[in-house]
Amino acid sequence: MTEKRNPSKLYDVAVIGAGPSGLTAALAFAQRGLDTLLLAPDVNHSDGRTTALLRESVAFLKTLDVWAKLAPKAAPLRRMRLIDDTGRLIRAPEVTFDSAELELDAYGYNLLNIDLNTVLEQEADTQKGLTFVRQAAAGYELGEDTVTIEDASGTAYQARLAVAADGRNSLLRKTAGIDVKRWGYPQVALVLNLAHDLPHGDVSTEFHTPTGPFTLVPLPGRNSSLVCVETEEGADRLYKMQDAYLEQELEQRAHSILGKFRIASERQRYPLSGLAAKTLVGQRVALIGETAHVFPPIGAQGLNLSLRDVAALVRLIASAHDRRADIGSATVLATYERERRTDISSRTVAVDALNRSLLNGFLPIQLARSTGLYLADRIGPLRRLLMREGIAPGTKSLADSLLPRRKSA
Repeated sequence: MTEKRNPSKLYDVAVIGAGPSGLTAALAFAQRGLDTLLLAPDVNHSDGRTTALLRESVAFLKTLDVWAKLAPKAAPLRRMRLIDDTGRLIRAPEVTFDSAELELDAYGYNLLNIDLNTVLEQEADTQKGLTFVRQAAAGYELGEDTVTIEDASGTAYQARLAVAADGRNSLLRKTAGIDVKRWGYPQVALVLNLAHDLPHGDVSTEFHTPTGPFTLVPLPGRNSSLVCVETEEGADRLYKMQDAYLEQELEQRAHSILGKFRIASERQRYPLSGLAAKTLVGQRVALIGETAHVFPPIGAQGLNLSLRDVAALVRLIASAHDRRADIGSATVLATYERERRTDISSRTVAVDALNRSLLNGFLPIQLARSTGLYLADRIGPLRRLLMREGIAPGTKSLADSLLPRRKSA
């Protein structure tokens, strides 16, 4: 990195990247009393996808005083319905997971990423103790005591800890020398939003097909988001269809459970891939979100897993800060690595295995998958265990992770 301007201030934490994970992390650090820099060129206001925020993630956003602004834009997810539509010899039974069985009003809520990003950006712009610089990071120097960051304009910044939230092709992760394992799938996700004639009843429905999940997730009103996982050729064919033909095709794939469909957004395509960082930490660097882990959009695990990264890191760093310890020390970061590794690894393996099981026509694999869903349907304690682990793995809540909040002067 060629330093053109000497840094005039030392921040506690510099968060690189302004996706939902980076924005949330920056807000949480600032609210816990750490002087925080958020460095990113833009907030994405063109992402037509949606995010299903599970119960613990909603509780997390409540502690940040953000959820009240998001709630009117979100639809509750009260039931999750899995339907085997593979047409194979051995098929799994239909299974419905009902939040009422856990005495919950809903598993979580689904909302547009555009709405989520907009509200988080507005909060970041007004949060005390948070400096939001809309510039891309151009280079880093990872020192013994501080990280120096140069942005695209040549301005330099220093922080005791840098948090990499700059996505799967992270420059900060690369500078820290952290290797990743990457893999691909012969699948492309077609993503769009639909209006429909029949009410969804707050039910998320996932059809398991030979090419991957076909998932309808409630949005406010008679609207739903769709993730249709197809082969590259199949996704390309759907993407190029005229609206009227695509609406008919998608309604047929959904077996008309929501009546007639109407396209309600632009279409987007995303090739499916996976990524796992070999470590979550480097010299004064911590990874969160898609900088650390990427996997297919199955079971609403992506951003919820990322928010657990944020909660754990904020809790550990804020605790070290309150003790006047070195927040970027190898000891503190090693604790973050240890706390998060099992959750990340188990989610990555589980989603990968479920996705590959749909692509594999081998009879023993079909039988194993069918048996698992049959047992979940018939054995109440097993079903409730799966539901609890799906929405809140472990026992520590994200909300508890952020307490106590920053004290007012």
